[in-house]
Amino acid sequence: MTCLHRYWLKEFVKFFGVIQALILVLFVVIDYLSRMDKFLESSISLVHAFWYVVLKLPFMFVQLTPAAILLATITVFGVMNRNNELTAVKSSGISVYFLVKPAFFVSILLAGLMFFLGESLVPLSMSKANHIRQYDIRKQNQVSQNRNDIWIKSGNTLVNIRFFDPVHQTVSGVSATTMDDEFTLASRIDARHGRYELDLWLLEDVVEQTYNPDTADYDVTLSDMKLVDLGLVPQDLGQLVKKSDEMGFFELKAYVDKVRNEGYDATFYQVDMHGKIAFPFICVIMALTGAAAGMRSFTKVNLPAAIGLGVVIAFFYWVMYGICLSLGYAGVLPAMVAPWVANLFFLCAGFIFLIYTE
Repeated sequence: MTCLHRYWLKEFVKFFGVIQALILVLFVVIDYLSRMDKFLESSISLVHAFWYVVLKLPFMFVQLTPAAILLATITVFGVMNRNNELTAVKSSGISVYFLVKPAFFVSILLAGLMFFLGESLVPLSMSKANHIRQYDIRKQNQVSQNRNDIWIKSGNTLVNIRFFDPVHQTVSGVSATTMDDEFTLASRIDARHGRYELDLWLLEDVVEQTYNPDTADYDVTLSDMKLVDLGLVPQDLGQLVKKSDEMGFFELKAYVDKVRNEGYDATFYQVDMHGKIAFPFICVIMALTGAAAGMRSFTKVNLPAAIGLGVVIAFFYWVMYGICLSLGYAGVLPAMVAPWVANLFFLCAGFIFLIYTE
């Protein structure tokens, strides 16, 4: 490693650490204070509430790392540009691409760190944070969940849902068992699919069993469709199902395979699974784009403008990435392609920007 690269890495680590620490501290303060009314309403202790916010820090670190790389890279090259260090380096015959090498390699290392955290610490911390939000803050109903099974107890009714599609707001493999006051099975409803309409669930392919005291047996009724009140709404299920941020890539892949083998639509989770690989790759793109922006001539006289440009680039990436994921969820784009569209667009733009700088 050359002295020039060591110098660049030293400056990058300094700015990257300051930017990440500043953003994360702001996140903790804003998130904690903005939820204070909910914390007080739920009677949760403020220390426990603070722990809930802290648990989300690993996830936020992963989400904010690409933007921090972009801003730190712009700042390092911008300072070098303002101090005429880039002019001295270029006059020595050193190419722009040589200066970009440390940015490229450090972005690969941070992308690997993001993937590692996404496989280890992030699922664990987000699972604990979501548990606190559901049961300690929002006081959800008693729920037991195992993989893609959801069990909900509401009064004398126990509802089991094999799969919930958060995009289309539909359920599959529904079973609702009702007990009487003597804790005897009063009725049971089984349905293949269901969707929420008019404040009730419209179930399809329904098999209903109702206890008949005259015959001491169960009467079985078959129907194509039936409106049923399950005592829950799709928003409740959306909070209860295991989320993609609670699973790493390999766990999510196993989950997708399981859901598909059972005949359910796993598009939503497939998109998120491919996003586990696509999102860390943006670190490389942000490093290249930041290097090109920091070397431009206007940065020499107006470094804040270059930093502002970096914020705009990061914002547009987030918007485009979110839109592409939504198109993937809706089936407009293939699940494998949707998370990579924004990366491909910004990669091409970054290379063009860098070549134009050279």
